[in-house]
Amino acid sequence: MKRRRKTAATVGGAAVLASIAALVAVGGPASADQPQAAGAEAVLQQQAVLHQVSDKLAPSPAQAGRWIADGTLNVAVTSEQEAARVRQAGATPKLVSRSQAQLDELFAKVDKIATADRAKGLQSWGIDPVSNKVVVRARGAYGGLSGLGDGVQVVRTSTTFEQQAGEVHPGDPWWPGSETYCSVAFPATDAQGNKHFVTAGHCTNDANQAAYGAINQANRIGTSNVGGSRSINAREGDMGVVAVTEAGWTLSPNVNTYGSPAVTVSGSAEAIVGDAVCHSGNTAPKWECGTVTAVNQSINYGSVTVDGLTTTNACSEGGDSGGAWLRGDKAVGLHSGGNSSCVSGDPGNSIFQPINEALAKWNLTLLTGAPDPGGDTQAPTTPGNPRSTGTTSDSVSLVWDASTDNTAVTGYEVYNGTTLAASVASTTATVSGLTADTSYSFTIRAKDAAGNKSAASSAVTARTQPGGPSGGRTFVNGTDFPIRDYQTAVSPIRSTATGKAAAQLKVIVEGNHTCLEDLNISLVSPAGRWYYLQRAGGNSCHPLPASKTYNVPAVGSENAAGTWNLRIGDNGPGDTGTLTNWSITL
Repeated sequence: MKRRRKTAATVGGAAVLASIAALVAVGGPASADQPQAAGAEAVLQQQAVLHQVSDKLAPSPAQAGRWIADGTLNVAVTSEQEAARVRQAGATPKLVSRSQAQLDELFAKVDKIATADRAKGLQSWGIDPVSNKVVVRARGAYGGLSGLGDGVQVVRTSTTFEQQAGEVHPGDPWWPGSETYCSVAFPATDAQGNKHFVTAGHCTNDANQAAYGAINQANRIGTSNVGGSRSINAREGDMGVVAVTEAGWTLSPNVNTYGSPAVTVSGSAEAIVGDAVCHSGNTAPKWECGTVTAVNQSINYGSVTVDGLTTTNACSEGGDSGGAWLRGDKAVGLHSGGNSSCVSGDPGNSIFQPINEALAKWNLTLLTGAPDPGGDTQAPTTPGNPRSTGTTSDSVSLVWDASTDNTAVTGYEVYNGTTLAASVASTTATVSGLTADTSYSFTIRAKDAAGNKSAASSAVTARTQPGGPSGGRTFVNGTDFPIRDYQTAVSPIRSTATGKAAAQLKVIVEGNHTCLEDLNISLVSPAGRWYYLQRAGGNSCHPLPASKTYNVPAVGSENAAGTWNLRIGDNGPGDTGTLTNWSITL
């Protein structure tokens, strides 16, 4: 069954203001027939200001989560010293008894038990920063966690979560083959400028499936899950990609608000507890708003458990799967599921997969709005100090210093000579598909949401390595990836090796980090199969060795060719590091 849904919003857009106004007026999810309120625009503007405060407030081991409530950014802290720092930054400290590290350790224990007991009515589990506890939702009585103390709270619920099943707009319907419809999340492009849209993984589970824009397999858009490597519906997440290939189809950043003025997507962002968000999807009421109730939750859908999802109190129904979620005019997620009804008073009715993970996994660039005539015309500053951080026989990895802008830099374009080679959101890129033992010259340009582009950077020259013997089986990515608190670094390697992978995969990880015990290190194959190299855990910290080798038994059916991803997730506060290089021998 494919069920999910989406949304979008922008400050000043009539559709958003009406929905948020209704949310403010009634203190809950908004319906399409509720009136517009004068304070709606102020709510969105205030929310944007609070996120600016949050972005500037550096994380600390003495913090244990953030949320928005009563027009304030609240930060859980474990010391008076940290409380003073939070106040100075313009946020409100809330003194709590458990640190983030203690909550993470408690969550790991809950996750182990809940994963084994999910058939016993467990619906979701995750950290709640407001109560400073790990909250578990269960249908009926459940006592399996009683031995973990008062840091775990079991909440009874009566609902069941399930995954819901011209021009491409966020919120439009689409049909996977002959199956029931899903919804479009957000259009995006790859480094070569090819057109795609991201949607739910459970909508794209079939490889190379035709995608249509109308019922009864009419008006074909393109192909879903090309090659079988562009869909995930597992612990990693619920996300997939549809390639828009048919003539006549174009992409639009304007959200389908079903009768209200379209909202234009300006970029992507992360959501926190208390954020006002909206979504657009193909099932009534089609446009719906609510509030984020929890982030980074593990959701039990019955047939699959998915980690890292965000829950809201907005309602949704079947057919909304894959649709667009927004915070203001920023894309925040792809609709994943819910209880497929609008049950009043039951938090967590609708669930979404954070969008940035999907964009990063498949190296896609979100489609954003065109320049506003008469608006922002100032270009970003020129990217500085471009340099190569590593080469292989067919790729060059680059890094550069960030540009600045009067509003915000939204991404960078990397040129191989005069040809666009990559479009990225960060200050690193790997250009692949090059010829061995050949010199290349690269430049970088920054861009902003209005479409202004900087002057080209100074050129950086790099030479690919000589080609190895025929059938070479070792591949390297030398690009630096920062390892940050509560974030996941994803580094890809494209293998051109033929045939099946070796029975034993050899992975060498090079870098630095102050606490190896905080790290989850995983290898994801081109087929989407996960190999866990290391799991976080432990009461003490030891540094990540400069070079660490993992030997992993491979599944016999694993093909060697394609993109292999190394994922390093930092699950603790106050530690930093960098992945500097990794290799895989296939």
